[in-house]
Amino acid sequence: MNPETPEEQSSETLTALQQGLACPHISDYVFWSSDPNPTAEKVVDRAMVYKPIAL
Repeated sequence: MNPETPEEQSSETLTALQQGLACPHISDYVFWSSDPNPTAEKVVDRAMVYKPIAL
């Protein structure tokens, strides 16, 4: 969430979060949040609530 973080490191972090939390929308929560001041804790909390739809 720090704009000064190198792109490679940001990409690795997002990938790890997607795998660890099983939420495919984590990058949306970081970059396109409706919250004007998203924090890492809020993003992770929202991702942890995600439940895939069973088909």
